[in-house]
Amino acid sequence: MNKPLRRIAIFCGLLVLALLVRTNWLQFVQADELKTDPKNRRVDIARYAQPRGNIIVDGKSVTGSTVVNGNDFKYKRTYKNGKLWSPVTGYASQAFGANQLEKLYDPILTGDDDRLFFNRTIDMITGKPQKGGNVVTTLNAKAQKAAYDGLGDKKGAVAAINPKTGAILALANKPSYDPSAFSGTSKKDSKAFNGLQKKNNEDDPMLNRALRQTYPPGSTFKVVTAAAGLESGKYDLDSKTDSEDPYRLPQTTKNLGNEGNNPACKNASVRVALQWSCNTVFAKMSDQLGNDEMMKEAEKFGFNRDQNDDSQDTPVRPASSIYPKDNQPQNAMAGIGQASNRATPLQMAMVAAAVANDGKLMKPYMVDQLVAPNLNVVEQTKPKELSQPVSPENAQKLQSAMETVVEKGTGESGKIPGVTVGGKTGTAQHGENNKDNPYAWFISYAKTSDGSPVAVAVVVESSDTLRSDIAGGKLAAPIAKSVMEAVLDGKQ
Repeated sequence: MNKPLRRIAIFCGLLVLALLVRTNWLQFVQADELKTDPKNRRVDIARYAQPRGNIIVDGKSVTGSTVVNGNDFKYKRTYKNGKLWSPVTGYASQAFGANQLEKLYDPILTGDDDRLFFNRTIDMITGKPQKGGNVVTTLNAKAQKAAYDGLGDKKGAVAAINPKTGAILALANKPSYDPSAFSGTSKKDSKAFNGLQKKNNEDDPMLNRALRQTYPPGSTFKVVTAAAGLESGKYDLDSKTDSEDPYRLPQTTKNLGNEGNNPACKNASVRVALQWSCNTVFAKMSDQLGNDEMMKEAEKFGFNRDQNDDSQDTPVRPASSIYPKDNQPQNAMAGIGQASNRATPLQMAMVAAAVANDGKLMKPYMVDQLVAPNLNVVEQTKPKELSQPVSPENAQKLQSAMETVVEKGTGESGKIPGVTVGGKTGTAQHGENNKDNPYAWFISYAKTSDGSPVAVAVVVESSDTLRSDIAGGKLAAPIAKSVMEAVLDGKQ
């Protein structure tokens, strides 16, 4: 071969080599980057080329798919009673992407998950279209409906869990939204989505209040303070606490009183203080235990956890509930659920659940199974213990006290005939100098001969109720009662 031909051959060989390198670079190095590039429309076209798998509650799908005409996206997502289930499902929109379960389990729902490779291969061989798998939730349909209906026209949230397993039974929000309203790409869909954004809707209906909104927990937090007191060994359930009324907040000239100036609060025992929600007893208890000890106990219940840890298996990471590192007077107020103390409804449901489960706190989770199109189980969630905030002995003492709250205290409206119910009411101050309507709270559990199948937390953020009538026992307890009854009815 002469010299010019040799040069041309070498040059052509280098071109071929460069082409091979570039092709392999695109296929193996940049593949994921290109696949997830928002400008790569082929990915979305493929995602909506077949019906998505479904999200299942109590054996029935709460989602579906429908054919779209005149669009290169063949199918769009539909929702059955979308406002009821949107805090669980989230949304899958051709124009606005996805969130919550729809996003977290998108590979399963579209059939692209690596664990569905066998199913995809069989479909390809048989010429059938690709099918998505299903996400089977832990939700209880009756409990969810009871929570949603119970909130009515009030703004607020409900979280219910199974204390024995950590399975989430209900997550309800008001106001809510219907994901079907913007699952397509039309102008109508865009208008619906934009109308739900916080900047355009002050009620912020797309906010998952049960998981993502923190509130001062008010007097419901006194259960945690009582737990800290019992665990310290410095307090007993039915012994006097040497608590003055009113209580002078440490390092201040301010006195803290009790609702209605209840005379039973002076020197009250832990049981009586929970029964009548005595601020003076628990503020003093928090101060005597100290900020470090109080914060340590709150963290055992789940406060101050990093949002990115694995303490909950939920469709969105819950906002962190906070028990702050604070000064002495602020710690006294945090002990009654005020100051910088903040909690989500899920967190307070976890508090009630731990007490009901003899002091053992289980890891909350929402997805029971991931199921392939051929109904094979791809993944099964197993209950896991998260912590032991309270000893079994002290948990049973707290159960006794919380049951007194419902039997003959501030939580009587949570009573269920023939059922043992424990609870704690709360009315949390809201706004600077408490200028806004307070939040109404109730946390509770119901007990059967086989233990407790349900613990609930309800917060009513606002309603048309007169300020003087806003109280956890009046507004939140009846909602919790209906949720507990729904779960108990399903156990019979």
